[in-house]
Amino acid sequence: MRRDDRSEQALAWRKMYGTRRWKALRLAQLAEHSLCAMCEKAGRITAATVCDHIDKASKNTEQGFFAGPFQSLCDDPRYRCHSSTKQQQETIGYSTAVGADGLPVDSNHPWNDVKGGCK
Repeated sequence: MRRDDRSEQALAWRKMYGTRRWKALRLAQLAEHSLCAMCEKAGRITAATVCDHIDKASKNTEQGFFAGPFQSLCDDPRYRCHSSTKQQQETIGYSTAVGADGLPVDSNHPWNDVKGGCK
């Protein structure tokens, strides 16, 4: 048997992801917003496959877990918005993704800080 090294909190979330209620919410989110929100910001059109909790803290209660807010993201291997970019945002506070013009798409990126003198 394989050991699961996830935190207790992550294990609790995993159980909720398997519920009928979550699966229905996920399908409704992806039906209403079928394109990846991060790819759209970057000027790409990519089908979304993941219903993502925008605010990680919203998952901390069962009520919050099912209430959202949500966004649709892709797990396309070229962009990995959910499995890479989103996790990076949660870790360092901003995404390093760039748009078609080569500039950061995240308004929290230091490049967009007028005080930083980067512009």
